[in-house]
Amino acid sequence: MGKALIIGAGGVASVVAHKCCQNSNVFEEICIASRTYAKCEALKAKLDGGKTRVSIAQVDANNVPELIALIEKVKPDIVINVALPYQDLTIMDACLATKTDYVDTANYEPEDTAKFEYKWQWAYRDRFKEAGITALLGSGFDPGVTGVFSAYAQKHYFDEIHSIDILDANAGDHGYPFATNFNPEINIREVTAKGSYFENGTFIETEPMSIKRVYDFPQIGPKDIYLLHHEEMESLALNIKGIKKIRFWMTFGQSYLTHLKVLENVGMTSIEPIEFEGKQIVPLQFLKAVLPDPASLGPRTKGKTNIGCIFQGVKDGKARTYYVYNVCDHQECYREVGSQAISYTTGVPAMIGAAMVMTGKWKGPGVFNIEEFDPDPFMDALNQFGLPWHESFAPALIN
Repeated sequence: MGKALIIGAGGVASVVAHKCCQNSNVFEEICIASRTYAKCEALKAKLDGGKTRVSIAQVDANNVPELIALIEKVKPDIVINVALPYQDLTIMDACLATKTDYVDTANYEPEDTAKFEYKWQWAYRDRFKEAGITALLGSGFDPGVTGVFSAYAQKHYFDEIHSIDILDANAGDHGYPFATNFNPEINIREVTAKGSYFENGTFIETEPMSIKRVYDFPQIGPKDIYLLHHEEMESLALNIKGIKKIRFWMTFGQSYLTHLKVLENVGMTSIEPIEFEGKQIVPLQFLKAVLPDPASLGPRTKGKTNIGCIFQGVKDGKARTYYVYNVCDHQECYREVGSQAISYTTGVPAMIGAAMVMTGKWKGPGVFNIEEFDPDPFMDALNQFGLPWHESFAPALIN
């Protein structure tokens, strides 16, 4: 059917590559490219022997001419960006220059400020339209599947959706006193940033981690959840009919929060460069270097994740509530693809999003968020490729 170029070779990229190989009818060939060639070699060694042909390359994802040269050499049908969010725009520039379809899992954020929003990527709409190529933004889980869940709820169960609560619970235990389940730099920037929620047409900012509730999650049990800012609220606020309120909640254990507070108090989470022994260093990047690599957590993480959305709205004039969610087991993910559930829940939807574009099920010139397309084929693929979903029409609500 076609060829994908995967940029990145970390935990999520590994899942994407494994899943492309499981979907060899669509992905006849993949090329994995990263700055660290040894990571690409290690990944290729795990994947060789299947129906999908695997090649590897070295590339600096910050360097547009290098990216263009690689795309021209590989000639992929689509570029799957699972590098860092700081690199979204350089990769989009290279896709524009080569007229190649693009998909990513997280929106752009500049390195010098912990501010992630869609405005930078939405600014590419006209150029992608003129080039006749598709950019699919945020095809991870959140953002990603949460947008597909929203489109599915809107299509099948509601005339109008008035409120969405997005709930992201990780009940996994890796046994370390403190570690992050994905890139520590991105993780800590997200958590220490101000929270926000959408209500009646505006975003209301909150102090970091200042709003807390407890929610009893199916298959996981009661967990502390905290209100965070998260990027998919921005696009759902535009694309969901009748929406009045959107909130994003994530679980954190007390030990994690205590460690984080101490690190913050002593300046280790700062992204402002400081002088150390005649060199400029960024404290958060130094902290990342001393923390366990998220990719190393796979073999030792036990427990489950539960990510989903609770919708409230109306259908045929009557009030309706709907909860759709996925439960993922860290150890089952590790057995299947050698990664824990955090990488798995992001990597599977990235492959599915790329497959939707490559097969023409989701296609159109321009830049799109995931909820703008027909959710049904994506929802079917989630069941097929390891992220089955469950529904409830009488869930407990968050006050």
